[in-house]
Amino acid sequence: MEFKQYTYLILHIITVLGPLSRSFEPKIQYYKKWKNVSISILITAIFFILKDIYFTKWGIWTFNEKYVTGYKLFNLPIEEILFFFTVPFACVFIYEVVALFLKQKLTPKIESYIQHIGMVIMLIFCIIGWGKTYTFFYAFSAFLFLLIQTYWVRPKYLTTFYVSFLFHLIPFFIINGILTALPVVIYNNEENLNVRLFTIPIEDTIYSFLLLGINITIYQFLSNYKKSITP
Repeated sequence: MEFKQYTYLILHIITVLGPLSRSFEPKIQYYKKWKNVSISILITAIFFILKDIYFTKWGIWTFNEKYVTGYKLFNLPIEEILFFFTVPFACVFIYEVVALFLKQKLTPKIESYIQHIGMVIMLIFCIIGWGKTYTFFYAFSAFLFLLIQTYWVRPKYLTTFYVSFLFHLIPFFIINGILTALPVVIYNNEENLNVRLFTIPIEDTIYSFLLLGINITIYQFLSNYKKSITP
C-alpha cells in the first residue's frame, strides 16, 4: 500500500488531534462531555451515512482510490464513515470553546432575522438547484432544519452556534480544500451547481452547516436534559 493511500485517514487524525489534546484542560474539560457528544454524533451519523451510501451508489460523487486505504463498510471507504465521527467531534469542541468565551449574545429578534434569512437562502438554492441532487437535497434539508429550529426547538444557543460555524470554516477550508484539490472526493458536476469556493463546491458549506447544526441541536438537548434531572 502506498503512503498516499493514507491521505484521507491522516486528515482525520489531524482533525481530532487538537480537540483531543485540549480536552483535559481545566477551563474546557471537554472530556466530561464526551458521552453526550458521542450520542449526538452517532444519531447524526446514521442519517448522513445512509445518505452517503445512496449518493455514492447513484454517482453523485466517487472516491479516488489513490488516497484511501481500500477498506470499505457499506460500500463506502472506511475513511468516509470516519468523517461523520471525527469532524463533528472537532466541531462540537469548537462550539464548547466558543460557549466558554463568548460573553455577548445577539438579541432573540436578530437571531430570528438570521434564521429567516437562512431559510430564504436555502429556498433560493432549492430553486436554482432543482434537478441537481446534491444541491437540492442539502438545501431543502437545511431549510427544514432551520424551520424546525425557528418554530419548534427555539434554541437559546443560536449566537454561540453561528459564531462556532464561522470559526469552523477555518479548518473546513483547510481540510476540505485538500480533499477537493487532490481530489480525494470526485464530484459529479451534473448533480451540483459547479460553483466553487477555491476548489470546494459551494454546496459543501450547506452540508457542513447541516452536519454541525444537527449535532449541536442533539448535543444541546442532551446537555439540557441532564441538567433538568440533576438535583
